[in-house]
This record gives sequence, structure tokens and C-alpha cells, in this order.
Amino acid sequence: MAQNRLEQIRNIGIIAHIDAGKTTTTERILHHAGMIHRAGSVDEGDTVTDFMPQERERGITIQSAAITCSWADHQINIIDTPGHIDFTAEVQRALRVLDGGVVVFDGVAGVEPQSETVWRQADRYAVPRIALVNKMDRPGADLDRTVGTIRERLHAHPIVLHMPIGREDRLRGVVDLVDMHAIVYDREGNESIEEIPAELREEAERRRDLLIEALADMDDEIALLYLEGERIDGEALRKHLRQATCTRGAVPVLMGSALRNMGIKPLLNAIVAYLPSPLDVEPMTGQLIDGSGMVQCLPDDKEPLAALIFKISTDPYVGKLSFFRVYSGMMERGMTVLNSATGDTERIGRLVRMRADRREEVETIRAGDIGAVLGFKSGATGQTLCAQERPITLEKITFPAPVIELSVAPRSRTDEEKMGVALQRLVEEDPTVIVRQNEQTNETILAGMGELHLEVIVDRLKREFHVDVQVGAPKVAYCETITRAVHAEGRQVKQSGGHGQFAVVEIEFEPLEPGSGFVFENAIIGGAVPRQFIPAVEKGIIEAMRKGPLAKQPVVDIKATLVDGKAHEVDSSDLAFHAAGVDALRRGILAAGPVLLEPVMRVEVVTPTDYMGDVIGDLSSRAANIAGIEPRGEGVQSIIAHVPLARMFGYATGLRSLTQGRGTFTMQFSHYQQVAEEVRKELVASVA
Repeated sequence: MAQNRLEQIRNIGIIAHIDAGKTTTTERILHHAGMIHRAGSVDEGDTVTDFMPQERERGITIQSAAITCSWADHQINIIDTPGHIDFTAEVQRALRVLDGGVVVFDGVAGVEPQSETVWRQADRYAVPRIALVNKMDRPGADLDRTVGTIRERLHAHPIVLHMPIGREDRLRGVVDLVDMHAIVYDREGNESIEEIPAELREEAERRRDLLIEALADMDDEIALLYLEGERIDGEALRKHLRQATCTRGAVPVLMGSALRNMGIKPLLNAIVAYLPSPLDVEPMTGQLIDGSGMVQCLPDDKEPLAALIFKISTDPYVGKLSFFRVYSGMMERGMTVLNSATGDTERIGRLVRMRADRREEVETIRAGDIGAVLGFKSGATGQTLCAQERPITLEKITFPAPVIELSVAPRSRTDEEKMGVALQRLVEEDPTVIVRQNEQTNETILAGMGELHLEVIVDRLKREFHVDVQVGAPKVAYCETITRAVHAEGRQVKQSGGHGQFAVVEIEFEPLEPGSGFVFENAIIGGAVPRQFIPAVEKGIIEAMRKGPLAKQPVVDIKATLVDGKAHEVDSSDLAFHAAGVDALRRGILAAGPVLLEPVMRVEVVTPTDYMGDVIGDLSSRAANIAGIEPRGEGVQSIIAHVPLARMFGYATGLRSLTQGRGTFTMQFSHYQQVAEEVRKELVASVA
């Protein structure tokens, strides 16, 4: 029974570029699955998964929303994710706990910049995917062109399962190439199964052969049947397509128009047929916290509990809401669990299954499933909840560093008291929000992933937490790193009588590739530094990395290897080794050729050809490096450039002026580069 239950679970995410139709697709799925009686509209602001006021006002998804529905005797746990690059961390933490994904593409635009970003994120977590080419009823929609961009830009292996009946606004259905029948829709979106129209039969047979050929390239059994001229039925195709999808060898491609209810039932059938259950993916592995090795967390109710918190949300009525995925064992109401990151134990209170902003209380969340716990105090995003008899840590979720910041100041003493609590909750919810204090100006600095991200945070401060704040102009979030490897010693020696402090550490620091973050290794063999003090050394280094020596900016992309040290049997302590770690980092960076870095954005501008010269000239004036130009339909060009973020403030207004309102752009973080000398001098002088 447990095996059968797991086979019938699908944990999936709906992911895509902004405005490709993710939320509309989710809404139609819920309607067809009987979860809601009437499908809402993004334009009307009444969808189930976009429930925040900021989402409904802007018509975009800001927070990922979890919801459960049923289809064909299968339980489908859906996470609807944001499409805007500023909220990419929401996609990242959702993909960390999902088994499969539905990637939605705009049938007119094809693969867009954020499509590439979410695709790479899904690759990172080895998430199998199916694709839905949406908005096929729009002028300019082209299934074959979109599939071509999936193949060329994403280096994927799409296998097309549908063929359109009609084009653009005359689209009236699809041909199912697996079962070889037509699915025809009326004006209300009701579907009927019919024979393939005679004039399309030959083309449908040709496309089915292409489907089988593509599958035969990665499946020997299908290849043998195809070469022998055997007729391959729909059941056999589904079986082998499922194998190819679950191993990430292929991406089944469907088509439709979510707004018109076209293609939603076939999508639900494809989710059940092709995407993996918890039994079809590699078991999650965890590190035993005593350092003795790794263990597999098998999706079995009888195993010890192992669950990962992937999201924190603040509910105005019940307080903290911790979302988790159970990888092994069961989470039961009333049980006591261990938070392996903090060492705290806590009793599980109310367990719920999420329905977006509504909740269904349950007694148990079992292996392979997703749920949430109300009022859990000690949990944070990326932390592991486990059984006390098997304390383990699952792989943490890593997030990109913030690239933009602004200052916030309370308008009154009452606001000052409320602001601290509000910011603490927002940081707990969103790991890409960083709050720090500017020691020179005594301002509170709020850092995030983009202007829209910070705008939403400030709006939530005012609306949800009733904090009236003054907001400073956005600024670039610079960072620092090192350029060469060094050997540094850190000391904390105070032995003047009585109980003193003694700690000496020797650490090798070396630069890492951009985006690598921070890596700490212990290379000591023996007891030069007792094992219990090593975490304190790491914490000291991390604390010192918050302010580099050049401009008091965070230090990134370094590796620290503890190679030697000294301890005193009486005077050594966590506090002493923490201070020694701080000292080693500060000495090491000064000797390692520190440099100041600025974020560079990948900008894609889509503009009518008539304005191309003006747009390129303006980008060049912003120190842009033009990476490529490609056509995007008749009379429209796409310009891809890399531009320092500091030069992109106010670009939306400038582009509208240059193109008479006809140009659009998207921007996402690309990489860090060393700042120009004049900028470095200015920043260093500002903190001198």
C-alpha cells in the first residue's frame, strides 16, 4: 500500500519566464481537477495562487504558492513559482524539493531570458521536465519555432507530442500524436475526442514518425521496433517516454492556450504519465552530523524522519508557517523533532496541507509528501528536521547574493520599534533580503535582487507590518574578493592571570571561481585544534567576511582551509577560536590582493528595427558590452548586452523615450567584474 501511495504522488513546479502564463495554467489545472468551481484571472486579480495584494495589483507572481489537487487517482502537489528575475530565489528553493517540473513557454516569444535561468536551475537540481507551449492562439505563435529555440538555446532534447489544428486565432484543437486522435475545443473550452481531420492525417503520420525517431535515438527497444517496421501503440510510447523523461534524456512538449482552457487536460494526463514519483528519483542523501559518513533517506514511512524546510512564511493570524518536504519517515502531530542545524528539539504542533493561502489540518505528512507546520519556532529555510535517533543534515539551499540596496529609516519612535521586528520576519521569509547597519551614517540598509524586489519589500513593510519608513535611493551592492592564495595566522592570546583566552589558527585562503560563495575545509590531522572548536573558527571567518578591508563590503568567492593551530587545555574556548578566525580572515585578505567587484547584468532589449541604432548607442554610453543581436519576428530585433548595474538605474524611462514606448527589456544578474579605478577610489574614500 505504501509503495502504491508513493507511485501516485507527483511533486511538481510550474516554472517559466514572466508573463508566459504560469499562474493562468495553474488556475486552469485546479479548475479541471475540481479544486475550484471557477477559474480566476490574473488581470482580474482573483487567482488562487496569487493571493498577496502586491501580486494582484501588479499581475505577477511574487511568492511561490503550494497547493494540492487530485487527477486520475494521483495526488499532485503543485508549486506555482514567480517568473520575474528579482524573485528567482523562490524558484530555486522550490526546485530543491520537487521531483518534476512543467516549463511554460510563450508560443510567440519562445525561449526568453528567464526561461534559460529557470532551466539552468532545474538542471542544477536534476529535475525532469515536460514543456507546455502556451498562448498558441496568439498572432505570431509558432510551435515549430518555439521547439527550435528549446533545442538551440537550452540544448535540450524536445519530443513533440502535439500538432495544432488551425493557427493563431483560428486554433481549435490539437492532434495527440501518441494516441493519434484529435482533441477539439468549443468556445467555452470544452473538449471532445474526434478522428483526425482527413486533410491533416498525412502530416500527423509524418510528425508521429519524427516523435518515434527522436525517442528511438535514446531507447534501444523503441529503435528495434521502429527498424522492424512494427506499429508502436500509445501505451508503449507512454512507457518509454516516461523512462526518457525521468532520466532527463527527453522533454515531452505539449501545446495549448491556458486562457481558453485548451490543452489543460492533456497536460494533467502528461504530468501523471511522464513526470516521476518520489520512487523514480534518486534518494536524497544526508550527512550524519557526527561526521561519520553519508546516509540515504529512502522514501519509506518506516525510516527515521528526514525533512527539509524550503520556505518560511509569516501568517498575520497564526504566525510563522514552515513549509517542508519529507524525504523519509513521517512528520506526525505531537512528535518531537531535532533541528540538526541548531541542535534544538521542538514538538510539532499543527500540521497542514496547503491550499495556497488556505490550509487543511492533517495529523501526518508522510514520506514523499509536502506540507507545512504552524508556529514552529526554531526552523529556517534550508534547515533539516530529523529524528533524534538519526541526526543528519540534508544538502542546504544556496541563494544568489543581493545586487542592489537602499536605505530605510523609521519616521517615528513607534515605527522604529516595529521596523526591527518586521525586518527580522522578512529576512526569515526571504534569504535574498539582507539587512545591515551602515556604521558611518547609522542608516539601516536593505539589500535585494532588484528594484522591484526592494519595492515589494518596502510595500510589505508599510502594508502588512504598518511601519511608516523613509526610503533612500537605490544603490549598487558591491562586494570584495581576493586575487591570490595566501597563508595567514590568526591569534587570540590573553593570558594575564586567571582564566584567559588562547587560540592560534593557521589558515590558507585562496580565490574561487565567481559565484562559488564560501568554502571551508579542515585539513588538520590530529588534535592541533580540538574538533569541538573547529565550527567556531568557521563562524569567525564568516562573520569577518561581512565587511571587507577596502570599502566595508561583503567578501565573496574564497576558500579557507584550516591547516594548523594551537590550543590550551584550560584557556581555549569557542570564543577564543571564533576571534582567531576573525583575525586570520582580516590578515589574510589584506595580503591576498583584495579587489572591489560590481554586479554586471545581462540585459536583453527587444526593439523595432527602426530604433536599433539609438538603442545600441544608448547602451554603449552605459559601458555596455554588446554580446549579440538576433531577429525576433518581422521588424523586431533582440539586443543582448552585459552592462554594469550602476549604469542601468532609470533605464526603463530612457528606453521608452528612445523607442516611443515600443521597446521592452529584461535584466538579470550575470557576473561580477572588477570596478573601474575611479569607482574604487570613490568607494574607498567614502568609508575612510
